Amino acid sequence: MRIRTAALVAASISVMAAAAAVTLKASRWQLHADRHRIHLTPVARRSCPNCRGAGGWWVGGPFPEMEACDCWATRRELRIRLLPLPATVDEPPF
Repeated sequence: MRIRTAALVAASISVMAAAAAVTLKASRWQLHADRHRIHLTPVARRSCPNCRGAGGWWVGGPFPEMEACDCWATRRELRIRLLPLPATVDEPPF
């Protein structure tokens, strides 16, 4: 009985991970996850008429800079903290 339950849980986790990956790709998000946080950042749309998926364009002048397109630059980044970050050696604990 326990073997069946473990197999069912493993199969459902893989299906949920695949569904989450498809959802993130369709909604133009990039996922970064480690043991300390889950970080979702927006990605430029390929169908954007302004930047055509490049994420922005170069503004001319003697010091050219890239201007970000509104298809991704105005969207918020999402961060979920999981574990606290470890303290560095140089800092005192209190």
